[in-house]
Amino acid sequence: VNMFLLKMTSINRGRLVSGKRFEPVARSSLSHPRRCNSLVPCVPLRQFTIPPHLLRNSWTATVHFANYSSSTDSKQATQQEVDSNDLQSTETKQSPTRIPTEDVKRILQLAHPERLRLSAAVGFLMVSSAVTMSAPFFLGQVIDTIYTSSSEDFSASLRSLCIMLSGVFLCGGAANAARVYLMQISGQQIVRNLRVFLFSSILRQEVGFFDKTRTGELINRLSADTALIGRSVTDNLSDGLRAIAQATAGVSMMFYVSPSLAAFVLLIVPPMAGLAVIYGRYLRSISKRTQDSLAEATQLAEERISNMRTVRAFGKELTEVAKYTEKANYVLHLAKQEAVLRAGFFGATGLSGNIIILSVLYKGGLLMASEHMTVGELSSFLMYAFWVGISIAGMSSFYSELMKGFGAGARLWELLDRKPEFPLNEGIVLRPEQLKGQLEFQNVSFAYPTRIDAPIFQDLSLSVPAGSVMAVVGPSGSGKSTLVSLLLRLYDPVAGVITIDGHDVRDLNPYWLRSHIGTVSQEPVLFSCSIAENIAYGAPDSGTVTVQEIHRAAQIANAYEFVRGFPKGFDTVVGEKGVLLSGGQKQRIAIARALLKNPKILLLDEATSALDAENEFLVQEALERLMDGRTVLIIAHRLSTIQNADAVAVLDQRRVVECGQHAQLLGNRQGLFRKLMEKQAFLQEGQKQALR
Repeated sequence: VNMFLLKMTSINRGRLVSGKRFEPVARSSLSHPRRCNSLVPCVPLRQFTIPPHLLRNSWTATVHFANYSSSTDSKQATQQEVDSNDLQSTETKQSPTRIPTEDVKRILQLAHPERLRLSAAVGFLMVSSAVTMSAPFFLGQVIDTIYTSSSEDFSASLRSLCIMLSGVFLCGGAANAARVYLMQISGQQIVRNLRVFLFSSILRQEVGFFDKTRTGELINRLSADTALIGRSVTDNLSDGLRAIAQATAGVSMMFYVSPSLAAFVLLIVPPMAGLAVIYGRYLRSISKRTQDSLAEATQLAEERISNMRTVRAFGKELTEVAKYTEKANYVLHLAKQEAVLRAGFFGATGLSGNIIILSVLYKGGLLMASEHMTVGELSSFLMYAFWVGISIAGMSSFYSELMKGFGAGARLWELLDRKPEFPLNEGIVLRPEQLKGQLEFQNVSFAYPTRIDAPIFQDLSLSVPAGSVMAVVGPSGSGKSTLVSLLLRLYDPVAGVITIDGHDVRDLNPYWLRSHIGTVSQEPVLFSCSIAENIAYGAPDSGTVTVQEIHRAAQIANAYEFVRGFPKGFDTVVGEKGVLLSGGQKQRIAIARALLKNPKILLLDEATSALDAENEFLVQEALERLMDGRTVLIIAHRLSTIQNADAVAVLDQRRVVECGQHAQLLGNRQGLFRKLMEKQAFLQEGQKQALR
């Protein structure tokens, strides 16, 4: 480019008269009349030659723009790599190239609390963009000053111009820094709010929702999709607005410098715009398929890693690696298709950029030869052409990222708008003196939402008087633990009514209901925190629980001694799901957690099954003291637990087949309870024989 300008300057030298100004040419005969500027005197070009340092600086500037373009492509490639971690997307009926109005409204609603910061950021964006787009014009002025100033005025004119430009560029740098800061703060705040709303929405859903939805998918929505939405309304929006502003300013300045040259160059824009639309359509399609495949691979990895002990026990490491490799290979296959698409698009845009430069050099050379342009004007035009090309590429990237944001938003709106089957904190709240604890199952039929065709109960009826202890036994799979889930209203029955003190549980406030029911499950789950925090989790307000209350609950549950044996005592972290504790230790911590809750209704699902004989006796003694004055439902097989119950209900064939006192049921030789007890007694007798 500089050699071309040097050549054109030498051509013009032959046409100029030494010591004379350019003669104005009639406006009607020129596509762009020459202008005289107070900063750029119209003096003969032949008095000056292009200094070597200017050639070096111009070459450096050209390399800088080229590197900027390359970095833009690199940024887009890196961004795509990050975005490939998105979770599996849902199908939409919207056209892939049409911007959904509803999604735009939802995203703007997310950004509304940050409107002041974002408005200020947009203002700083306009300032920084204006300064950036003024650089080519002022650089052209500097070049013309060098060529057209007399030797005595050259130094003063150049100094004043550079001082002014330094101030302008300093303001632009400060505005850009403020823009980046405000956009980053706003983006993080939006992501934070969105994650809190989404997590709250997830926890409000009924348990049946989690039976049908994979945990890995929810985690991906909570992390990857929220980050993508935040980026869409901040960084991507900022880059898109900047690209639009710079493209608009660049095109305007191109027409200001030379309308005929600008019109000639911009003929290539319509076909490139059409190519960008087609590119965006196929990119969205391939990106969705890539995200779906990556979600499957992520789900496989999450499931296998969380069950690593099972994988190791069965020696399936190589098998699982092969499965994951197969899914990763398909992701790679889709990524290669996307790479081909990107290569074709950016190759076409790069070629069009080179064609634009070649067109500018050709047409601009003709205009310079006819004295319709100066060297500075052609230099400014070239740089504006560079900026417009970069801005168009930025708008294409903005469009692609915006479509990805809308895709992620559709998944999030679906979850945020989902209403749980029953509310979390609405319904009747009984006064403490009204709650007695009488439980009633009336003709209850139930099937899990994921297994509608396999009913668990059919016309089941069971009555548990207030303050009594009811033991529930039955064959495996008869639905014993399901009774606990129904009482906690984790599920609603398909038919029939479940009442507490005559009130349908569907009319009671679920939050209040669960706060008065204590549970110890067959496989207790502990959180990855300290033992003290896990025990305090059972209290209505864990922040107000004292150390003495935690220790007392642990002593009653026979957990105090083994906890004190740990180096950190009650501050010992139990690991994910309590993996660092044994089964018996976890169950005793869970019993302490239920004891601290001090509930009116107690649900024990095989609560003592993991304890040895000595600890079982101590814990059973503590549980009997806790049961006094409370309604207790015990899911158990062990004879020691059943003997202490006021009544025993036997489940089989989807209903209660026997119900009565322990001795009464044991006396029925044809009854199912007698058969179950005989099997257990036979096993225990066999153990005694082995010990002898």
